[in-house]
Amino acid sequence: MPARDEMPSTLRRSPEEARRTWAKAHDAAVETYGEGERAHRTAYATLKRTFEKVGDHWEPKPSRGPSDRQAANPRAGRGEDHPTAEGVDANAPRRRLYERARQLDIPGRSSMTKEELVEALKKENRSRTRRAR
Repeated sequence: MPARDEMPSTLRRSPEEARRTWAKAHDAAVETYGEGERAHRTAYATLKRTFEKVGDHWEPKPSRGPSDRQAANPRAGRGEDHPTAEGVDANAPRRRLYERARQLDIPGRSSMTKEELVEALKKENRSRTRRAR
């Protein structure tokens, strides 16, 4: 099934470049691995190198690169022992995470550590995605 038919709602609300990146990676992964979860994970891994999740959609990152420790070493495994940042650019400096939290109007952001900002952004992204569906 073509990626355009399986595209997640967060990508449908995102810029065309993000949709194109995900679709191209997804279709290539389907050719390699077949339909299913692995193709979706591969497409998201590709997307997260150049985009980050902001609320209920994806926006370009200022610079390319892995978004979290898991993305930097995808062969390390997955699951509870290897959590992802769910599209939040956890490798970004604290001030950039703070600006994203300000953009999403997350309360208490000024006293949060970098790790707390990442968690708050993940939570807010999940909440906004649920509301947008």
